[in-house]
Amino acid sequence: MPKGLLSLSPILVFLTIYVVASIFAGDFYKVPISVAFLLTSIYAIAVTRGIPLRERITLFSRGAGLPDILLMIWIFILAGAFAASAKAMGAIDATVQLSLQLLPDNLLLAGLFLSACFISLSIGTSVGTVVALVPIAAGIAGATGASVPFVVGVVVGGAFFGDNLSFISDTTIMATRTQGCRMSDKFRMNSLIVVPAALVVLLLYIVLGTQLHSPQALATVDTFKVLPYVVVLITAIAGLDVLVVLVVGLLLSAAIGIAYGSYDLYGWFGAMGEGILEMGELIIVTILAGGLMALIRHGGGINYIIGFLTRRIFGPRAAELTIGLLVMFTNFCTANNTVAILTMGPIAKEIAERFGVDPRKSASLLDTFSCLAQALIPYGAQLLMAASLAALNPVEIIPYLYYPFTMGLCAILAIMFRWPRLK
Repeated sequence: MPKGLLSLSPILVFLTIYVVASIFAGDFYKVPISVAFLLTSIYAIAVTRGIPLRERITLFSRGAGLPDILLMIWIFILAGAFAASAKAMGAIDATVQLSLQLLPDNLLLAGLFLSACFISLSIGTSVGTVVALVPIAAGIAGATGASVPFVVGVVVGGAFFGDNLSFISDTTIMATRTQGCRMSDKFRMNSLIVVPAALVVLLLYIVLGTQLHSPQALATVDTFKVLPYVVVLITAIAGLDVLVVLVVGLLLSAAIGIAYGSYDLYGWFGAMGEGILEMGELIIVTILAGGLMALIRHGGGINYIIGFLTRRIFGPRAAELTIGLLVMFTNFCTANNTVAILTMGPIAKEIAERFGVDPRKSASLLDTFSCLAQALIPYGAQLLMAASLAALNPVEIIPYLYYPFTMGLCAILAIMFRWPRLK
């Protein structure tokens, strides 16, 4: 077996352990995703060639301890602490009741989707949007009797809208830098591809929303308990770092919770501790995924798949499709769309120049297909975070990600019909 192909085999092992075994068991809770990653990591270390065992473990550890991985873990820890302390203080219940009073039944889903789109577009991060809105979405689902995975999918899908388009999104910055185009040009190009998808999904949520019914008797809303979420959204939109935003929300939740007698100081400590522990599996998966990717890259797996795909390019359409497939495959391996674009960006630029693909189009395709891939993997940060906050299995949410699927379809149609027409 070629060395590069062998280094890709851990992906097959992971899919076998997690997906295939769960399908046979008829229950995706039977195989914890952390166990699947642990066994896959052991296999990857065992099959890595050319270096001693101790060096393989060191290589894995370096990948697991990359700055981006550790930053994500900080976000998870703070997000867990904030979500739990806000919930214990009563912020979720108050926000849900306020939403049910302000929005008509048929606009609850559309309102959630628009909120997720706007917030993610403003703050440039899908993870931050998920942290802010998923607890509210889960609460609305419980109050209206709607499916929790479905309503959570509304928020997660909208979060990918801004991740794809925002001027301050890491993916946008990385895509435009690697392709050599301006962010404003990429925004206009990308909008022509994905905004039709957002409009279609918005209309769908309006139609589906007619089936929701708010409870007849609504509790009195204590608006002060909504304040932590409002402040988190405003500070995030204002451009503060997501870590600062979460700390502000955490301290505000403590102040209101103690003032209202929802808990005392030690009760707040206990709530934070529970929230952090609930993020434990998510943190473990993130660490193992980082180490696994380091081994795959070292073994030449990424280079192998690039060489395999680029041999089959014969024109602009094939070149654009190859760019999309390359970034999707890398995203499956890295579970991080920013890292995927960074890895594939220079190669995508070379393909685009060789086959006459406009850099605005290649940048848009890189960003769009990476977001699509991120929505398809149950071990991506967005789905893991949403599942943790809503007490779900990430696989349960994937079938309800209507916007990412529609976005991907629009991107494929844009390639087939060479849309948009460029000067």
